[in-house]
Amino acid sequence: MFTLNDIPMFFVNFFIILPIVTLVHEAGHVLIARLFGGKIKFCIGSGRTLFHIGSLEIKRLYFMEGWCQYRELKYNKTWAHVAIYLGGSLFNLIVILLINYLVASKAIPVTLFFYQFTYFSVYFIFFSLLPFRNDDGRPSDGMAVFDVLRYGKSVDPID
Repeated sequence: MFTLNDIPMFFVNFFIILPIVTLVHEAGHVLIARLFGGKIKFCIGSGRTLFHIGSLEIKRLYFMEGWCQYRELKYNKTWAHVAIYLGGSLFNLIVILLINYLVASKAIPVTLFFYQFTYFSVYFIFFSLLPFRNDDGRPSDGMAVFDVLRYGKSVDPID
């Protein structure tokens, strides 16, 4: 049951853990796209831009969403686009496995923070790979993979 005692952890989840999980996810897309020679722009949040760090843009509502846009791949092949779209979920999975390993080896403590981080990472993987289009018509990662495999090219290179 959700009680007043849960409110501090709710704020930690909403304003710290979820944005970090989003950043890890987007970093996966960015790294894979860069491996294939793409030009990258990625963003955490929505609304007015607060600041830039390289190709990363942080928006005022930094806890809301994230996206990655790439163009001009040197290796513009179907499998490269599929790898880029799956890169976000792959990074989330790698971090989940790393946290579990570190907890099991007692390198980091068993805490609610790491439990929640892992929980939201699994959530991110599930909904990223679920094939759908949002209200703007942008595809989820799963839908983007489906489109790439079906049409043989990237339809909309935005996460």
